[in-house]
Amino acid sequence: MCHIRMGCYYLAILACLLMMRLPAAQAQTAPGIEQTFSGSLTAMPSEILGVSGAFYVPVYSSVSISQGKVRADFSVTLSIHNASETRPLVLRRIAYFDTNGKMVENYLKAPVALKPFSTVEVFVPTTDVRGGTGANFVVDWAATGEIAEPVVEALMFGGLGSGHYAFISQGRPLKVVGKN
Repeated sequence: MCHIRMGCYYLAILACLLMMRLPAAQAQTAPGIEQTFSGSLTAMPSEILGVSGAFYVPVYSSVSISQGKVRADFSVTLSIHNASETRPLVLRRIAYFDTNGKMVENYLKAPVALKPFSTVEVFVPTTDVRGGTGANFVVDWAATGEIAEPVVEALMFGGLGSGHYAFISQGRPLKVVGKN
């Protein structure tokens, strides 16, 4: 009986700690992508960027559980892979939006070019809950000609109590749909 009572106290304390609001931390301040991933970058192509696209990546910096009474916070790692073996991939924008559709942060000061088969990442720490339960990234890209479609994914990682959870969200190409 004593063990049950102690377990209830532990769970109550844990629930209180989880519901406390921590101040929002700034995601990936300095150094930026340009410095952190300088080995993955190359000079901007001098040719016209004739091919372009965009990816929408849903992410979850926070997830409501237990009928919305408890919130689990997750770190987010957004990875953008140039899947081309021969052409550079130009990233024009990496923008992070919150649940309400408001831009939280833009991770590029200017466009950058990724070497073939290279990768860059953006990290949002667990303590940065600015995105909320409906956060997302938009990645705009371009190339000088025919290119393998980039691979854009987000890895969320976090814990609740003694459990740890990780899951992936794949980017979806943005396509205009409507009447034919």
